[in-house]
Amino acid sequence: MSGAAAASAAPPRLVDPFGRAIAYLRLSVTDRCNFRCVYCMAEKMTFLPHAEVLRLEELDRLCAIFVGLGVKKIRLTGGEPLARRGVMTLFQALSRRLRARELDELTLTTNGSQLVRYADELAACGVKRVNVSLDTLDPAAFAAISRRGSLTDVLAGIEAADRAGLKVKINAVAQKGVTEDCAVPLIRWAHGRGYDLTFIEVMPLGDVEGEWSQRFLSLAELRADLAQRITLAPTPYRSGGPARYWQVEETGGRVGFITPMTHSFCDSCNRVRITCSGRMVLCLGAEAAVDLGKVLRESDDDRDVEIAIREAVAQKPKGHAFGSSEARAPRASARPISLTGG
Repeated sequence: MSGAAAASAAPPRLVDPFGRAIAYLRLSVTDRCNFRCVYCMAEKMTFLPHAEVLRLEELDRLCAIFVGLGVKKIRLTGGEPLARRGVMTLFQALSRRLRARELDELTLTTNGSQLVRYADELAACGVKRVNVSLDTLDPAAFAAISRRGSLTDVLAGIEAADRAGLKVKINAVAQKGVTEDCAVPLIRWAHGRGYDLTFIEVMPLGDVEGEWSQRFLSLAELRADLAQRITLAPTPYRSGGPARYWQVEETGGRVGFITPMTHSFCDSCNRVRITCSGRMVLCLGAEAAVDLGKVLRESDDDRDVEIAIREAVAQKPKGHAFGSSEARAPRASARPISLTGG
């Protein structure tokens, strides 16, 4: 088949009603996690029944369909993705698409606690970089936030990722009463090891203990506070995500700010999110979702799933409503962050 004929035979790419081409899939492989971070999960969580969670083979099939529709980047999330039993078989399956150049990047977001065990395998599967969630280097503050996590395990996991050749980026959720004191030490530590660091605003998602607004810290406020202690200069650097970066003169590193609450970044949204049960979340800040898992299990014909995906993308909203009064009282969505990843 000629190049022109092959192009004409390929299915049309995914484009939402606002002209945004969808090239990035964030796939949750589990809603479970070995931590219980206060802004993400309740202390006593009710998890999905195992029967509702897609098998790894089903997740691979779903990824294949999205790749066929033009998705070039896949990020596996959770919960904690590396807590899922057998998850490396999914990484291995997806790595074949990297080798075939059907996929440009395969990566993950992790709490870091399992990287000692899996970093070398991830690198062997073609994973080049990982995002590690780490809000503080203070052991007491870390224990209070994670409730079940070990800072020692996370730091050892980050070191293992380094040894395996994985590029590390640190994600920190900004929290009132915590981040003001932790931010500068975290920046200096990350930059001293060559890691970019991104701060993220708390979002009003899920049924967690306490009112989210009590934890909320505006990143404009945080940046102004940081500017009193370190020298920040704006930079045009972009990582492909919603973060806006600033250069730190004293360290030579970059600090990113993701501001879902105070400054929308929806105009450039090129992603969709799928839960571990196969529900395609139309926007992180809304309840609406389409059950692709049901279609996947009811039909062996990938074209049926493709139709459902296109119908879902056609419903993708222009942007989230995090900044609205409706979203702030009390939650934009009852769906926990652990169900979709951030």
